[in-house]
Amino acid sequence: MGDSGPHNDELAKFGNDADALGMSAAQPIVRAQGAAATDAILDASPDALLGIAVDGTISMANTAATRLFGIARDQLVGSDHRKLLKKGSRKEIVRIFKHLKKHREEPVPPREVYGVRSDGTEFAAEAAGALLESGNETQLLASIRSISHRKADTDLHEALSLLTATLESTADGILVISTDGRLSGINEQFLKMWGIPPELLDGSEAAPVIRLVLERVADPDAFLARIAEIEKDPSCESHDVLDFKDGRTLERDSRPQRVGDRIVGRVWSFRDVTPRRRAQEQAQQAMTDLAAQAEQLRAMAFQDPLTGLANRAVFNDGLAAALRAPRLKSVDVLLIDLDDFKEVNDILGHQAGDAMLVEVARRLRGCVPTADVVARLGGDEFVVLLTECPDADEIAACIVRCLHVPVTIAGTVLRPSLSMGLASLGQEEIGTNELLRQADIAMYAAKAAGKNRFLRFHPDMMTALVQRTDMLTGLQLAVARREISVGFQPIVSPRMAQVVQFEALARWNRDGERVPPSVFIPMAERSGLIGEIGAEVMARGLVRLAPWLSQDLSRSLAVNVSGVQLQEPDFADGVISLAEASGVGLYQLVLEVTESVFFDADSSLIKQLASLREAGARVALDDFGTGYSSLGRLQDLPVDTVKIDKSFVSMVRTGRERLPILSSMINMAHSLGLTVTAEGVETAAQADYLMALECDSLQGYLFSLPVAGSRLELAVQQADEAIKALRGR
Repeated sequence: MGDSGPHNDELAKFGNDADALGMSAAQPIVRAQGAAATDAILDASPDALLGIAVDGTISMANTAATRLFGIARDQLVGSDHRKLLKKGSRKEIVRIFKHLKKHREEPVPPREVYGVRSDGTEFAAEAAGALLESGNETQLLASIRSISHRKADTDLHEALSLLTATLESTADGILVISTDGRLSGINEQFLKMWGIPPELLDGSEAAPVIRLVLERVADPDAFLARIAEIEKDPSCESHDVLDFKDGRTLERDSRPQRVGDRIVGRVWSFRDVTPRRRAQEQAQQAMTDLAAQAEQLRAMAFQDPLTGLANRAVFNDGLAAALRAPRLKSVDVLLIDLDDFKEVNDILGHQAGDAMLVEVARRLRGCVPTADVVARLGGDEFVVLLTECPDADEIAACIVRCLHVPVTIAGTVLRPSLSMGLASLGQEEIGTNELLRQADIAMYAAKAAGKNRFLRFHPDMMTALVQRTDMLTGLQLAVARREISVGFQPIVSPRMAQVVQFEALARWNRDGERVPPSVFIPMAERSGLIGEIGAEVMARGLVRLAPWLSQDLSRSLAVNVSGVQLQEPDFADGVISLAEASGVGLYQLVLEVTESVFFDADSSLIKQLASLREAGARVALDDFGTGYSSLGRLQDLPVDTVKIDKSFVSMVRTGRERLPILSSMINMAHSLGLTVTAEGVETAAQADYLMALECDSLQGYLFSLPVAGSRLELAVQQADEAIKALRGR
């Protein structure tokens, strides 16, 4: 630090800055009167004083400077003053020089700097200065004062503020009592928790607060006994629970307050745990209830709660055990699914549906008293496990007969129908899932074969399943490949003796072969493709029939609409757009729906039909008489026409039969202002019978088969000839 050799660049710059300030003997500020006098003055100052020459070296230092920087005076003198300052503070001395040059009559504003002691530690300080003349040389007398104590006070204030904020933000109530029994600290949460009025804290005595506390707790004696116990051992920590008279529960924690190694008081913290205690009590009660219900729960683990039959888990265990038995033992699985059970729920309600399931379970148990397991798998699906049964086919046939007996549910007579698949263990190894899967495939084959029957699994059924999958794949591409066509079947009016309507029917020609509608339409409904196919049929039908419809505004086009299509939110808007695009008025469009549409839980279906009726379209109830509803419900349905199912028309053979069901249907519909169309008219005797009952319209092979759009005129001609033949009889 005593280097007095050539100046480096920084020292040279310092000298240049001093010259620029015009420091000279002609501008003295303080003149030294002698070395002894100067040293005495400097040493008397409590601030560190440094004489700094123009080149930046220290020419003199007082005793306070040696203490502040921890460097002896002889080491300070002759050293570069910048080594005493942190790097970011080293230019402040130059700024003081500049200020003194420009504002000689004003005091130097203190500048904050950071000094560096001999041990490398840093400290905050304020620097000021004055110009000092000694002989012919002008120097800077720099004054440096440590302000670390101010920083410490600020940090302490911030720490206290943080502590106060923390105490006030905590959910715990805090109370601090000194060893002499005085209140040392308390937060707002404690006052709220214990209901202590603020005026009670005007004094510093803790006794009033303690008295109020004793009024709150449920057991004051125990409270005081605990405090006395703690006072015997001031260094102990405690944790316990307090019950209040108002039903609350607080956790109480206590620990000594220390300053260094000395105990000066005790800190109490209180936390409201009432919700947790109540939750624990509720949990304990729940455990008690669960214990009381243990037997019931064990029963439910193996039993279907509705029917009392075994559940899926019991069946799976029983089947697995049967398959592990010696191979001489026969194993048969009968999988049963009720036909059209959804309509029972929709029409009569779920309570009636449950009643039917219970009755089916009762009958099923009675049919197979020797079965290993009779279980309900869920919904309307049941299963029977037989082992060592001499004739499983006979048992299956018996179940079909037994269940297909009428039963009265909610005042309505119903006749349960079921489809059953039978799968048996063969010579090859097979797992539980595979055997049940075979029964499932056979059950769906029974449904496809006409329902209310059982079929035994055959490997060909697997082939049929693959074929159905392949057909579904083809159906997904049918519209795009233009494989969907439209057939038109005329509907005649006996009164007008002419064709008044055509029904558009979907046709699928796949690879040169026609797929029956009874096959692909249900598949399209299940897969959701019916919307695309239905829109295609309606669009083509409107375009093809537009010229014929425009010739007579009383003519109309009928199109079948599935409940799946009605679930599409924009179905009604789509129908209106198609009619407008083809130039056909909505009043010439008839939408044919089945009765099940009106029992769907989704009311939006009915709203879509209502909006189309309001726009002019008409609604026809197709296949009437085949559902669960009665003739009396016709008055509640938003329809304009009923179409009598062909199964009723086929009952007319000679024309001399007495069929009150047909006359009742037609008369009831007419009394409600509805028109009636009879489907499946194939003979003149059937047509005469229906005409005698004043049926409004007739449809069937007697008049024409469904034809392509290019053969409309031929179909009209054939129908006209059939009408003339009837009228000439």
